[in-house]
This record gives sequence, C-alpha cells and structure tokens, in this order.
Amino acid sequence: MSARIGVVTFPGSLDDGDAARAVRVAGGEAVRLWHGDSDLHGVDAVVLPGGFSYGDYLRTGAIARFAPVMESIIDGARGGLPVLGICNGFQILCEAHLLPGALTRNSHLHFRNRDQWLRVDAASTAWTNSFEADQEILVPLKSGEGRYVADRATLDALAAENRIVATYLRGNPNGSERDIAGVTNEAGNVVGLMPHPEHAIEALTGPSLDGLGFFTSILKHLAGASA
Repeated sequence: MSARIGVVTFPGSLDDGDAARAVRVAGGEAVRLWHGDSDLHGVDAVVLPGGFSYGDYLRTGAIARFAPVMESIIDGARGGLPVLGICNGFQILCEAHLLPGALTRNSHLHFRNRDQWLRVDAASTAWTNSFEADQEILVPLKSGEGRYVADRATLDALAAENRIVATYLRGNPNGSERDIAGVTNEAGNVVGLMPHPEHAIEALTGPSLDGLGFFTSILKHLAGASA
C-alpha cells in the first residue's frame, strides 16, 4: 500500500495541485485535505503548499495558522507526524511555532521569481534523506516575503544542531539571514523550505528533476518507520 500524503488546500493556495502531483510522481498516494476540516483522514505525512493562504492578510501565514486543519497538524507534528511546508507553508509553520524564526519581506522589496541553486545541508530529515549532504540542486523560487530571519542565538543553534536544511547558492535572492532557504525542527520531522521542489519533478516543466528528492525522501522515511 502506498504511503498516504495529505496536501492541504487553504483559500488562496496556488500550488496544492502541483504538490499532490509530486507526491504521485514519487510513488505516494496524495490525499487532499481541506483547511476547514480538522480530520486528517489517517494520512502518514502532510504537505502545506505554496500560495497566498487567506490572501496573506495580517501577514503571511498568520490566519492559516488558526485553521481547523492546522490544529490537528500541530498536534500531529508534535507527536512525530512528518510535515513539509513549502513557501507559504513554511511561513505557516513559523507562525504555528513548529519552526523557529519568521519569513519577512524580501530585503530588496521585490517579488523574486527565478530558478535557484541550493545546497542541501541536512540530509537526515524525513524530507531530505534521498539527498547527499552538501548536494547542490536547482529548483524554482517565487516569493515576495521569503527572507528568513531569527535572533543570533537561534541562528547559531540551527547551525550547531545541523537544522539548516538548505542554503542559497550563487546569490541570495531575498536577504535571508545566513543564506537560509529551509530549516527543520529538532526531531527532523518538520521541514520548511522557501523554494518550490514540486515544480522540479519533470523534465517537461521544471529546470531539473531535483525537487523529486523531497517527495521520495518522505516515502523512504515512512517505509523505514513501518519496517
């Protein structure tokens, strides 16, 4: 039986369909989850996709954090449920305090849309175990509020504990502190990533196939957990 990966749809989600397709291409079963439904329907992991949940009112992710589905996801994540937040999903995870720090307006104040090189720094999380440490990958980036910020103590702890999942290479697109593109929690089951791996899974539409590794990683992790 294929692992069941939930993909949440909020009002304003743009990339939920792409994330669900990435799950299927990787070999998993995509289960659509609705923001207003607290039932996770027995999924084995969850993806919070990119977009503009609730129109980005107040600030990005601030309203989505209180959606009924998020209450269940927060409880599940604290109990070990793997969760991947992509772009707006990353913002939501920070608002929900499942990940440290915050995502703020790009330092140059422009929306940035480009194919972005990353280095995978932490290859031991539930979502990155298909990569080699320090592997360089190319995936799309598209965000206006993608600048990762945190206090110095938090940044030092993330680095010391190998919780910086990925860093920007060949130019920092948004002014993120220490070139951070993604981070994980202490347990390694919750990952936030600003670029979009779900847009780099097929040669026809992506700049590479590098993004697929995030989705094969979770299937590998779940297979190992059930062995």
